Amino acid sequence: MTAPTVLRLRADDTLAQRLARSAALRAEGFALRTADVAGWLTQRARAHHFRVERIALNDLDGWFFATDTGNLHHHTGRFFSIEGIDVNHNEGAIRRWQQPMIRQPEVGILGILAKEFDGVLHFLLQAKMEPGNRNLLQLSPTVQATHSNYTGAHRGTPVKYLEYFTDPSRGTVLTDVLQSEHGSWFYRKSNRNIVMETVDDVPVDDDFCWLTLGQIGELLRYDNVVNMDARTVLASCPVTSAEPGALNTDMELRSWFTVERSRHSLTAERVPLADIEEWRRSDFTLGRDDGRYFRLVAVAVEAGNREVTGWSQPLFEPTGIGVSAFLFRHFGGVPHLLVQAKVEAGFLDTVELAPTVQCTPGNWAHLPEPLRPYFLDVVRVAGPDRVRYAAVHSEEGGRFLNAESRYLFVEADEAQAPLDPPTGFRWATPGQLNNLAQHGHYLNVQARTLLACLNAGAVRLDPTR
Repeated sequence: MTAPTVLRLRADDTLAQRLARSAALRAEGFALRTADVAGWLTQRARAHHFRVERIALNDLDGWFFATDTGNLHHHTGRFFSIEGIDVNHNEGAIRRWQQPMIRQPEVGILGILAKEFDGVLHFLLQAKMEPGNRNLLQLSPTVQATHSNYTGAHRGTPVKYLEYFTDPSRGTVLTDVLQSEHGSWFYRKSNRNIVMETVDDVPVDDDFCWLTLGQIGELLRYDNVVNMDARTVLASCPVTSAEPGALNTDMELRSWFTVERSRHSLTAERVPLADIEEWRRSDFTLGRDDGRYFRLVAVAVEAGNREVTGWSQPLFEPTGIGVSAFLFRHFGGVPHLLVQAKVEAGFLDTVELAPTVQCTPGNWAHLPEPLRPYFLDVVRVAGPDRVRYAAVHSEEGGRFLNAESRYLFVEADEAQAPLDPPTGFRWATPGQLNNLAQHGHYLNVQARTLLACLNAGAVRLDPTR
């Protein structure tokens, strides 16, 4: 085996400094001006045939409902299945419930290839079609593939650039960490989030482009341009160091998080999909009678630029748009984010750090005010003078249909977000969260989206704008 490539950097040139230079280049990069990316995406959409059509659940090709459990499986036994789960929790407004869950017991690759051009790091992103995206085509990682996909279970064409993430001799790892997916919908699912730097001459396929971190930051200001998988990878890049003046030391923050994980008692037992309570299956959906949360639907897909150009699959479709928001304040001139230790049934370790507010408001409207999520009203009534960042981003378009959340950073004061917050919340600096994001299962996917916005410079939390 050939030896790994060694990158020759200036003695004082840390990865954080290289990322900062890349984040500072916002208007144009080596290959494409930021203002031209929208037109390039439109061009790529026109270059291929895309079609997504809702179909009946029983018309899914290659999928079947098991006669004994009602669970939905692919005929190969690969990819993923839809099963039931029975959840019991010792806290919260709702302490027991049942629901469908996606079970995908394999680790996928979310990989971004990096390369220096003119001394500045660029990242190779893909114009990728996902059937669940409202606008279908968004910027994704260089490689975004399940284990079933990249090992050829779909019998399609090979995944482009996969060799950079399976052969360690092809480059230098900048970050590599296992991270969770959506804990409310996936059962203990993890993906490998990796950035790999190369010095190779990389032939660029028509559906790929090189962008700086700053260009990606500019694009994160717009709705539904940078997909969830690209955002979660960028969140783990070591962009910031721990800020002096943090209210809690790193050890105090980790200790608090460990206590939060320890004090929650949650069981999540897999049960037959056919037996889950309050869910009813019709020809086209499996959903709740009250219309809350989400429903299982099916689609037939045509995509000219995917490894397989036609297939059908189940998707989860939320019944409302989500809200994911960090409240922030400055203490001693240092920005702090109010993080939540959030329980989700599908997490491997019960609790991960989440934004201050993470919910779909309509799902809580039937409950009295004291039982609704903390700080939701602070976010909902915030005026434009307090909203430092707001954009709508799609969630995982390969598994969820039209799943969108409004992501925000909202400035708060002592009355709205006290120095001593309620149980389950803690103040942390962006640098502390960036450090934790370089380790697995600390930050959930919604927190990582907001951290990616900070890492790429889409939002700044300076005391004065």
